[in-house]
Amino acid sequence: MAEEPKKCKISSGRKLGLKIRLLAVAAQMLQEETEQRIKEREAALAERVPPLNLSGLSLQELQDLCKDLHHKIDVVDEERYDIGLKVSKNDMEVENMNLKITELQSKFKKPNLKRVKISAEAMLSVLLGSKHKESIDFKANLKTVKKEEEKEEVTDWRKNVEAMSGMEGRKKLFDASGN
Repeated sequence: MAEEPKKCKISSGRKLGLKIRLLAVAAQMLQEETEQRIKEREAALAERVPPLNLSGLSLQELQDLCKDLHHKIDVVDEERYDIGLKVSKNDMEVENMNLKITELQSKFKKPNLKRVKISAEAMLSVLLGSKHKESIDFKANLKTVKKEEEKEEVTDWRKNVEAMSGMEGRKKLFDASGN
């Protein structure tokens, strides 16, 4: 028989004590990490942006300094915009690659769609939302087709005259008008 794994013999009090110590160490590490980030940020800013000395500058020198600062701001904004575009492009590529991976692994399955009976009015109200207020009669614009009345067959008039001639023809006319 296979040996069963041995159960842990740590008491619940000891487990709780270990958990508390781990959480305390994690909180301390998190605090040190945030302090390290703040120091790195301050060092990067001090390196990139020297402190401004505005005392004793004439009006022309202040204007030149402002123009120089505006130029630097423009350059930084262009770089930030370019980096933002690169990041968004890379994000789209990663998303497309993930879709291709899921398609290749055949994990993505199309769900079976259920047939739903819905009227045209309900469909318009769902699609258009609050814009759909008046009812639309779709059948009103359809072309109406009238059935053609059955016409009597037109025959040669000579045969008709011969059939109506004499007493029999008058009798037929009398019978036809009586009905």
